[in-house]
Amino acid sequence: MDNWRKSSYSGPGDGNECVEIANSPTHTAIRDSKTPAKATLTFPTGAFSPFIDALKSAHSTVTDFARFRG
Repeated sequence: MDNWRKSSYSGPGDGNECVEIANSPTHTAIRDSKTPAKATLTFPTGAFSPFIDALKSAHSTVTDFARFRG
């Protein structure tokens, strides 16, 4: 996956701590922007939205993930 992008909530600059996301037609992947060469979480496209919904219901402070949907 080559189209990694950060949440608009992370602010300007490259040193911000945030999660990056990349989409393909069949998968969605997320990774830590501080260590992009390390492991990623990869989901089949249909499983990513339920994952985000579960995070939001468990931790209401994880709302910036929602900006990546779509």
